[in-house]
Amino acid sequence: MRFEVWAPFARDQVILRLDSDNGDDSDQGGGGNGGVPMAPDPDRPGWWCAEAPARDGTRYGFAVDGGPPRPDPRSRRLPEGPDGPSAVFLPDGHTWRHDPPRHGLRGAVLYELHIGTFTPEGTLDAAAGHLGELTELGVTHVELLPLCPFPGVHGWGYDGVAPWAVHEPYGGPAALKRFVDTAHGHGLGVVLDVVHNHLGPSGNQLPAFGPYLTEAHRTPWGPAVNLDGPGSDEVRDYLLGSALMWLREYRIDGLRLDAVHALADDRALTFLEELSAAVDRLGAELGRPLFLIAESDRNDPRTTTPRTAGGLGLHAQWNDDFHHGLHTLLTGEDQGYYADFAADPRAALARSLTRVWFHDGTYSSFRGRAHGRPVDPATTPVHRFVGFAQSHDQIGNRAAGDRLSALLSPGLLACAAALVLTGPFTPMLFMGEEWGAGTPWQYFTDHTDPETARRVREGRRAEFAAHGWPADEVPDPQDPETRNRSVLDRAERTREPHARLLAWYRELIALRRAQPDLTDPDPATVDVSYDSTTGSTNGSDGTDDSGGTGRYAVRRGELRILYNLGREAPARFPVGTGARVLASWEPSPGPDAAGDLVLGPESCAVVLGRV
Repeated sequence: MRFEVWAPFARDQVILRLDSDNGDDSDQGGGGNGGVPMAPDPDRPGWWCAEAPARDGTRYGFAVDGGPPRPDPRSRRLPEGPDGPSAVFLPDGHTWRHDPPRHGLRGAVLYELHIGTFTPEGTLDAAAGHLGELTELGVTHVELLPLCPFPGVHGWGYDGVAPWAVHEPYGGPAALKRFVDTAHGHGLGVVLDVVHNHLGPSGNQLPAFGPYLTEAHRTPWGPAVNLDGPGSDEVRDYLLGSALMWLREYRIDGLRLDAVHALADDRALTFLEELSAAVDRLGAELGRPLFLIAESDRNDPRTTTPRTAGGLGLHAQWNDDFHHGLHTLLTGEDQGYYADFAADPRAALARSLTRVWFHDGTYSSFRGRAHGRPVDPATTPVHRFVGFAQSHDQIGNRAAGDRLSALLSPGLLACAAALVLTGPFTPMLFMGEEWGAGTPWQYFTDHTDPETARRVREGRRAEFAAHGWPADEVPDPQDPETRNRSVLDRAERTREPHARLLAWYRELIALRRAQPDLTDPDPATVDVSYDSTTGSTNGSDGTDDSGGTGRYAVRRGELRILYNLGREAPARFPVGTGARVLASWEPSPGPDAAGDLVLGPESCAVVLGRV
């Protein structure tokens, strides 16, 4: 078997160490007896290679210049975690039973899922056993939070250090193939969250081999990943190869790229352009749609503008402005970045619904400067933006990890669902959102290094203390109970009001699939109207019918989605006698003789027909 490693920092030698004490009784080519000297590759500067007998599961590592054996930077499997040896994983060991579905992004409904808390077991196999529930819900893609190895057992996954491997406590690479195959059998696509912008604070072995990091740029995590300095050709190839591996060998359907705004890259051809071009080529080769979704806080439409039009060519990006406007409107929170949206949250949400971003060159008081630039729908249709009411970031980065279900009534949760699922953007749900899960989703870690654990714990408490949170109210990330509290409780699904909310999500997703207006990518088909007065004037029957603050309406072609966000009075909407109610949170008999539809407080309805 051929072993190879890029190790330009090696001055004299690289030794392949093979572990013969792993149940393999074959000749290990010197394992445990000094190892196998590797030779420089004459055709690839900085690369070392060797041939040695090995089979699936054989442990191995590389020792540079007499140092300790370290895991392969391109290891496919790390059975003992990032600090242990690599293990050979043969990519052809799985017999695929199902072909990937051919869902593109237009018309998609994404479902963000964290393997470690989706089930009590916290494994890929356990999660696969519940994929039928997601088919019944109606989503099209499961979006997995990062799976790359990190220290310990439980964590969010954003501290990964080995981007070619799968976290062993989740089941390792074989379990991921089983999960993807099962998902495809249910008709679900699979999106994988990958992190290219930094490496975790512990377990990172890459600096011993080569210039994977650079001091030329600094990030919140320290030295930046080297995308533009000496040696960056190989670093970029390392990340590109990892991304394409997930799509080709694991049949993943798309990748979500974490915080692309943190990629420091001054080269003329950026890493993101190179990646998007490579993914497009692979999709054409495989004959199935593949896509990249960026997380970016720049509000820059060039991220998703096609490369032929001067953009980076990614296929979609998260729309935080939509989330912030929706959250501020429904909760009234105004701290941090919500302050920009709090002056008039109704107008802020309307601007996002019709223009994609609230900040498209406008002044941001949170940043103290202008932010963003306008979207041109001719080059960037609105389905290239992902809209959501909740995400792992927006829940988990709250001090207590509280979901919207801890802040809003079931009626307002139903309104949030309608704003997302009938909105112009590609919708995304966070696991458990569909039944208003009562469990929090908190920030948890399992660092094995005591000093790293201490820094994370104290840093988390200091961060929220600056915002007025007492230290004893901020969950300890290292406490196992913090993770345990975050595990979904599926028994809630059959109890009220959770069961009713779950039925509402199913109804809205089915409606989105059945009504072409709801997936029309032209923002010109979106119109928003709302009450602009600060007071409420009620009619003789007690309804809010002349400018009360609760009424909010969104038009999508021939559909109108009507909201009474008020807490007390019913609201009257003129819809016309011919209008038809397609879905309603509160039971509604339809328009009255005058052509008005009356909605109770904190409720919504989808109506077909225009006045």
